[in-house]
Amino acid sequence: MNQARPVYLKLRDRIAAAIMEGDYPEGAMLPSVRALAAEQGANPLTVAKAYQQFQNDGLVEVQRGVGMYVVKGAAERLRRAERERFLQEEWPDLRERMDRLGLDIAQLAERK
Repeated sequence: MNQARPVYLKLRDRIAAAIMEGDYPEGAMLPSVRALAAEQGANPLTVAKAYQQFQNDGLVEVQRGVGMYVVKGAAERLRRAERERFLQEEWPDLRERMDRLGLDIAQLAERK
């Protein structure tokens, strides 16, 4: 993960991974801003900013006074977006490094 990335985006990535891995399945309530801030050792405003990104992207819905819930299809939408980001931003550098090292996909697949 890029160290220059803002903290709220790193936090967003962690939450997105938890949604994709099923830690927060569809319909599940996310931890409160304060609870997640305490758990992650983050500023509550930073957590709120990360959560706002999910809300802007339509991946969570807010029930005022109750909490924030993961919407149906959020994990798959996140997976598609992460795949695209990986292929556009990370894969070219990895592929270039593999070429420099003389590695190919078959060799990597054998290593598991």
